[in-house]
Amino acid sequence: MTPVQLIFFGFLLVTGLGTGILMLPAATAAGEETSFIHALFTATSALCVTGLTVVDTGAHWSGLGQVVILVLIQLGGFGVMTFATVVGLIVLGRLSLRSKLLAAAEAKSLGLADLRSLILGIVKISLIVELVLTVILTLRFWLSYEMTFGEALWQGLFHAISAFNNAGFSLFSDSLMQFVGDPIVCLSMAAAIILGGLGFPVILQLRRRYRTPRLWSMHTRIVLWATTVLLVGGTGFILALEWSNPATLGPLNWSEKLLASFFQSVQTRTAGFNSVDISAMKPTTWLGLDALMFIGGAPAGTAGGIKVTTFAVLLFILFAELRGGAAVNIFGKRLSRAVHRQAISVVLLATALIVLVTGALMHLTGLPLDQVLFETVSAFATVGLSTGITADLPAVGQALLVLLMFIGRVGPITFASALALRERRTMYELPKERPIIG
Repeated sequence: MTPVQLIFFGFLLVTGLGTGILMLPAATAAGEETSFIHALFTATSALCVTGLTVVDTGAHWSGLGQVVILVLIQLGGFGVMTFATVVGLIVLGRLSLRSKLLAAAEAKSLGLADLRSLILGIVKISLIVELVLTVILTLRFWLSYEMTFGEALWQGLFHAISAFNNAGFSLFSDSLMQFVGDPIVCLSMAAAIILGGLGFPVILQLRRRYRTPRLWSMHTRIVLWATTVLLVGGTGFILALEWSNPATLGPLNWSEKLLASFFQSVQTRTAGFNSVDISAMKPTTWLGLDALMFIGGAPAGTAGGIKVTTFAVLLFILFAELRGGAAVNIFGKRLSRAVHRQAISVVLLATALIVLVTGALMHLTGLPLDQVLFETVSAFATVGLSTGITADLPAVGQALLVLLMFIGRVGPITFASALALRERRTMYELPKERPIIG
């Protein structure tokens, strides 16, 4: 089996194990068995760090169920094969060539050199960010929200891991709506979400070369530039459209409106928490959030979507075509033509999947396009924001969202490659010919 196929089936195996445990009566607060589709949906959503739910996470699941969800979130953030490589490194003290190939494929590494440092760096960064956020949230919940220290610690740990891994699972029934005006909770979680959405290669390079921006790679420059533009643009978009909406930003003062708009813009990086009622937003706002969720975060991290690098590459290709340029140049470097094909393939596959599932769900449920489209984009981009229809979908509809979440996490190209029986290599080239375009 190829590394891509092993990653694919590794995710399937862990999803199956998580589903089996969540179906146990001990995993629910009421001591009753959870249905297969609900357990499968929750396990997939946790492992794919999505955050869409069909039951109340805090009320339905027992301590065991919540721990299983948290473990799946951490595995999904690390990557199943990356975590297995870490375990092998701890036990054996070294990495085999096959382990290196698997870890490189999942971590989106361009080579095997210094892979050990990359893997250990991923673990170190994850644990440090999660620990710091756990301390901040625990103290805030304990000192300001009348929780016992034990309850505050569990809430802080759960939400810290969920935030950094861009999962969006919350133990509060209203997600984070009760903290809409709390800058300590919202901004600390937003910072962790942004870090997770930047991707581990970017974080590692910034840690090593934060004083020398001229030495940053094209990838790091694109990620930082696109992330900043989308965060600022998303904040302004939500603020402008929801400013006077009495069900969302309307009752808040101006500083709380700005905080809530920024926080929701951050969530479209594929985190999925909400501090305002998403179902009460205007359909125009939903459409804008669809676009932001579809783009998502950066590769080789905990975010989903088509990735900001794919979106940026397509923009630069468009600019080059409009200017009549012979090559696509980005930040003083020429873009490889192979990247052109990859970016176009990802967008076309993602669009096709979303259109197909959206059409199927509309046919099954009779729900309006804006709500169904929002749900399908959220599932594919592993975001977890919802207009409130997921729990009411029929079993077939929830199964379709499970498939979308899985494909969105492993990537459309990886998913297609894993299903391919063999790789075909042609030993010849056909003559060129150009159709008329446009």
